Amino acid sequence: MAIGYRELAAVLRDEIHAGKYQPGDTLPKQDELAAQYDINVNTVRKAVGVLEAEGLVTAVRRRGTVVRSRPPMKRLGTDRYAKSKWKFGLVAFAADREASGQSWKRDDQTNTVRKAVADNDIATALGVESGSEVYERARLVKQGGQPTHTLTSYYRPEHVEGTPIVDPRPGTATPGGGFAVLTLQGLEPDHMTETFHARMPTPEEIEVLELPAGEPVVVLHRTTFTAQDEPVEFAVGIHAASRFAWTYNFTIPD
Repeated sequence: MAIGYRELAAVLRDEIHAGKYQPGDTLPKQDELAAQYDINVNTVRKAVGVLEAEGLVTAVRRRGTVVRSRPPMKRLGTDRYAKSKWKFGLVAFAADREASGQSWKRDDQTNTVRKAVADNDIATALGVESGSEVYERARLVKQGGQPTHTLTSYYRPEHVEGTPIVDPRPGTATPGGGFAVLTLQGLEPDHMTETFHARMPTPEEIEVLELPAGEPVVVLHRTTFTAQDEPVEFAVGIHAASRFAWTYNFTIPD
């Protein structure tokens, strides 16, 4: 009896996990799989669609169905924000790179700086009126020419006016990034709240992050405070889900 698309997807999934098909390998052509399993091409197409939705394979023009690489970047949790890093010139995304055994360059990050209007999320996080003017610093971060994530930070103008944070040149604001600049302003970051959720990307995010079909994004909302609980930054990050492994190390509370 001919197998269905779910069974074929299971067979191909097992072969990928077993290493028969390595990252970057191309699966057999759909008509070849149809002949091998005595099924029609539509069944093969649906099976491949299942694997695409799971993030295991992606369709590449003129190549076929290619096995995707597993998460190449270890994204540190609290350790990426250690003061011992940014106070001595290592920003968070660079700390991730070093933890992953990968190099980084200043121009791996682009910047767009402008004045923007605070929506409800920004206003609530920064403690300002909705519709107030804030500074927006938007970054696109790449690794080896491939986009990994975007990060857009919002600041109260009185905190960052005239500082390197509002300098639109590529790269980090200073070797220690925005946290180092805030510290020089007497607004040293002390603690933060991070919230994550996953969703499917918008058309713009698909284009900017060069996402394959079916890949979700992980959305980060981060609010950074001083020791006096004054909010000094609200950031929104959009991460290509398959390009990161999220790692947290913490002491279990009493």
